[in-house]
Amino acid sequence: MIHRRRLLQLLVAHAASWSLSRTAWSQSRFNQNPFTLGVASGSPTHDSVVLWTRLHSAKSSLLGLSEDLGHAAVPVRWELAHDEQFSRLVQSGQVLASSALAHSVHVEVAGLDADRWYFYRFMAGDFVSPVGRTRTVPKPDAVVVRLRLAYASCQKWEDGYFTAWRHMREENLDLVLFLGDYIYEYPALTSKVRVPTGGWVLTLDDYRQRYALYKGEADLQAMHAACPWLLTWDDHEVQNDYAGVHAGFSSAADPSVPSHFLARRAAAYQAWYEHMPVRASALTRGLAGLASGAELRIYSRLPYGQLASLYLLDGRQYKDPQACTNGGGRGSGKVKPGTCPAWNDAVRSLLGRAQERWLDGEFAKPHAQESGWNVLGQPTLFGQRDLKVGPGQTFWNDGWDGYAAARTRLTDALRQHAVANPVILGGDLHENWVGHVKADYADPNSVSLGVEFCGTSISSRSGGNAKTAERLAENPHFVFAEAQRKGYGVVEFTPTQLTTTLRVVDDVTRQDTKIETLARFTVQAGRPVVERV
Repeated sequence: MIHRRRLLQLLVAHAASWSLSRTAWSQSRFNQNPFTLGVASGSPTHDSVVLWTRLHSAKSSLLGLSEDLGHAAVPVRWELAHDEQFSRLVQSGQVLASSALAHSVHVEVAGLDADRWYFYRFMAGDFVSPVGRTRTVPKPDAVVVRLRLAYASCQKWEDGYFTAWRHMREENLDLVLFLGDYIYEYPALTSKVRVPTGGWVLTLDDYRQRYALYKGEADLQAMHAACPWLLTWDDHEVQNDYAGVHAGFSSAADPSVPSHFLARRAAAYQAWYEHMPVRASALTRGLAGLASGAELRIYSRLPYGQLASLYLLDGRQYKDPQACTNGGGRGSGKVKPGTCPAWNDAVRSLLGRAQERWLDGEFAKPHAQESGWNVLGQPTLFGQRDLKVGPGQTFWNDGWDGYAAARTRLTDALRQHAVANPVILGGDLHENWVGHVKADYADPNSVSLGVEFCGTSISSRSGGNAKTAERLAENPHFVFAEAQRKGYGVVEFTPTQLTTTLRVVDDVTRQDTKIETLARFTVQAGRPVVERV
């Protein structure tokens, strides 16, 4: 068991180390390229960024570790430069890639210039990684004229190819905001486009192998190398429909044991950390803490000059169980609120009370009223969506509709603190939904507090458009919906307006699929109205 302080010393000190012995360095030899999972960067600030890679050759063992590496710690050199040829080095150093973290590397580079692009790479033995491109964000008080980011979610390997990432590389982005379901934890149950290896994902070794499968995709690797990412998660990084410390439900074929869920969650959280460019401080009590139920904190706020505040929210780790699932079972379902006494229970929370208090506290600070845009990145649809056409209501209980009191607390906080220009970005549905954030969704004439863009999936299947028009008419606070096409959204922020472009591929089952614009919308600063252009 590793104490939190010792783990953080291990991670941060190794990331800053410049003095590993040349003997250890010279003895590192590999039969194959160990950088098969690519490189990535993330968690940027105005003066720092996290650089990531994981050593893993084409030959992998049953433990998800490279056969060339085994359980040895491996020295890895890194370089950060102003130019792609690395003729103008900014910083360099060496770290140890430990088998305890699947030979992953998280280098936290500090002391950088604000609002600047950099290039980085890693070296191990005689091999050099692909070159990545990253950036710092502007200082909090800087005047910024533009931010261009993409939001995306839900990349199910067996449902289609990751070609959307290839097209995203051409979008000239500052940041990528990933909103959950980076992997899926079960075998190919519904689609035969391609079948993932490994079957059901239950153990740390299983999760490591599934991440290695996904990260082996060239288009995903290339997008990770193009710019820094901000990341949150949803359920499939652990188990379908799980809620906080409560197991979810995939299917009757799921071999998992609910009483073992906390151990499974700890393994999944560790594997997520190992494969994402996030800071060591996210491990609030180290690896041992995960095993005992400690949080892996990923919610945060990132100021982007005076132009925007980006809030990254965690919609799974602290969530209360879903209410009134059919038959009293685990996981999600469709519910008629009138038949569910717990539906409006004010105690129930999607974000958890600690995260709610943190967010309310952020909204109460001057930056929330003064910043141009307050952007909330979270995993799912925020606005109310009645699934029953005509009299009566039916809601899906796993999203914000199943936590109406918690949603009202968030909208009340937006109104109480006069938060400037709220924008909520989401995913999960595998459909595009665009609309207005209402103070009271039961009243069509209620004031609009902000706007919402819930994105489609990178590849995960959806039910199609048969009911989309009816559902759109049933929920007039939404102005656009489309439930078939796959892709991502691009939001460009300026001091006076935002422009959101929904980009979709022709056919996710084809590797040569093309990209096109499905729809484009604008929102003027100070006026929470979505307009299609």
